[in-house]
Amino acid sequence: MSRARIGRFFLYLILIFFVILFLLPLWSALVTALKTEEDLIYTTPIEPPQNPTLEPLKTTLSVMGRPLLNSLSFTLGATLLSCLFGSIAGYILTKIKFPGSGLIFGLIILGIFIPYQAVLVPLVLTMVRLGLYNTIWGLILTHTAYGIPICTLLFRSFYEDIPDSLIRAAQIDGAGTWTIYRRVVLPLSWLPFAVAGVFQFTSIWNDLLIGLVLSRGVEAMPASVALANLKGGFVALWNLQMAGTLWYALPALIVYFLLGKYLIRGYMAGAIKG
Repeated sequence: MSRARIGRFFLYLILIFFVILFLLPLWSALVTALKTEEDLIYTTPIEPPQNPTLEPLKTTLSVMGRPLLNSLSFTLGATLLSCLFGSIAGYILTKIKFPGSGLIFGLIILGIFIPYQAVLVPLVLTMVRLGLYNTIWGLILTHTAYGIPICTLLFRSFYEDIPDSLIRAAQIDGAGTWTIYRRVVLPLSWLPFAVAGVFQFTSIWNDLLIGLVLSRGVEAMPASVALANLKGGFVALWNLQMAGTLWYALPALIVYFLLGKYLIRGYMAGAIKG
């Protein structure tokens, strides 16, 4: 019994050490965001501020307020659309048998491996001709197109576990393809929607390259670009950069806190076959 308690004690000690190690960057960002310029000089990055101030948080919020709203707008829009189209594509390619479905699925998945850098020039030209350059809708369209392949793959893996007998029973009752998807498949899809939604939200939110290329000025500037602009050309004000980082990380943290349990459940459902 004593050996078990000693082993558990050391296990908890190791876990506490890794928790502290994992939270240390967040702690450093938090205390640095509350420091004055004088505290930046006379304290280490992990020391609490000697004269705490909220001015860095207020200053960066005034600069990043509009970009944060822009990022929320196109991230939520692109996440919803890419998950919806990925769900429809995954359902069709899984439950509707037709010649060439495997080839179409392979071509869609090929889109996952196309790097952003390979399409930047035609992407910008296309957005300019469509009149969507430097607009929220242009960013929504771009991230939706790039998100459909991975969402299709995620939904297809989940829809393979839906019994074909359930689809046939709905067909016998006279339901068509769209009715089956809307009334049978879609109500069963909350778990893959949560998994794909979290994945898409964080991927789009953390993107810098697309936002940097497709935005000009503050009209459609993403928060990632605004955060990168906080670094001065000659002097780095770390309190402002860390305050901006906290504002930037807040939406993603909220999403993980709200949907984290569904994300883990979805990973387990995809890993374990009954």
